[in-house]
Amino acid sequence: MNRRTTLLGAAEILAWWAALALLWLVFISAVNTLELVVGASAALVGALAAWGTHRAVSGW
Repeated sequence: MNRRTTLLGAAEILAWWAALALLWLVFISAVNTLELVVGASAALVGALAAWGTHRAVSGW
């Protein structure tokens, strides 16, 4: 991987994380510290899975 693909990968992970974290916040009823930590962690796992899947399918 070169510098450009590394930056593109990081940007894609960040975009997925932001989208998934926003969805988490929309669907929960009460926002407290524990919910924020769980939501951010779950969104990160989902973002990494989405990025890995996209990378595997596209042959990147």
